[in-house]
Amino acid sequence: MIPPQGNVKGNLDTVKNSSNNTANKRTFLSLKIFDGESSNAQETGSYARGKHNRKEDFMVKSKATMLPSIDFCGFKVTRLVLGANPFGGYSHQNEKRDNEMRTYYTIERIKETWARAEAAGINTMITNNETPHVVQAVREYLGNGGKLQWIAQINGRGKPEMLKAIDEAADIGCKAIYFHGAQTDDVYSRRDDKTLRTWCDHARSRGVPVGVAGHAPEAHLWVNSLDIVDFHVVCFFNCGSLHDGKGNKFKLKDTGPAVECVRRIKKPCIGYKIMAAGRIDPRMAFEYAFDQIKATDVVNVGMYRGDKDDMLEENAAMVREILGG
Repeated sequence: MIPPQGNVKGNLDTVKNSSNNTANKRTFLSLKIFDGESSNAQETGSYARGKHNRKEDFMVKSKATMLPSIDFCGFKVTRLVLGANPFGGYSHQNEKRDNEMRTYYTIERIKETWARAEAAGINTMITNNETPHVVQAVREYLGNGGKLQWIAQINGRGKPEMLKAIDEAADIGCKAIYFHGAQTDDVYSRRDDKTLRTWCDHARSRGVPVGVAGHAPEAHLWVNSLDIVDFHVVCFFNCGSLHDGKGNKFKLKDTGPAVECVRRIKKPCIGYKIMAAGRIDPRMAFEYAFDQIKATDVVNVGMYRGDKDDMLEENAAMVREILGG
């Protein structure tokens, strides 16, 4: 457990006067938490207001060697995976930020971001199956020979027939599939292993590994006890429907149980929301995550280039330095 100290509050949404809010250096790797206007955090909720460069400045000038990687259910995955919440406007902050992200991330800019991820040494991306322009970007990117491997997050909101949603992702060319945390939270709350088994069996029938996301460690440990998935996607913050406060609640006390859950599960895990959707300093979040998860695990981080155009390259370089690769 990580006890917050000093001016850092247990609920990250309540922290104000950000420039003075730092934790004791012995807690959370000198954790820094910021409010919505002062952080340069580089996850889904990055707030730094960088200038948008000219189009020619976006061009990839050189290609880095691949970041350190692990064997993930039979294929090689870099330990930093590029997420997609900003692409669909899921800031987990406020509606204004959601709209800003959706406006910024056109199909062309999404594909450009994936090309830059390739050049930075990342080899895998994750997106959902429910945001139409993001799905179209995946189709075009993979159809035109894009090199990133796609792990598909499947939800039932846009496509309520889960088996058809699985088929669509497999047809497009995903390397693996996992079910959205809200879906896992729901089947866990009902202890409905029959439905989950049906989904998993169908995904495997399409020749891809299958996993589950989840917002609460107890949901993951229940699924793990059933031994029906190949990997787990574990949220560092219990900010889903099972949270005691419901909704977008980010509390430091959640990180301890989350990383303990990752270590208890022997199968590969993907850690996500490691920066609490932009509320935590990126270096500290990366250092803490890689120190706490297994050597066979990876992290998934969404990046909003509208705040800082080169944040993808900066994050990749940071991870390379931390992992000694």
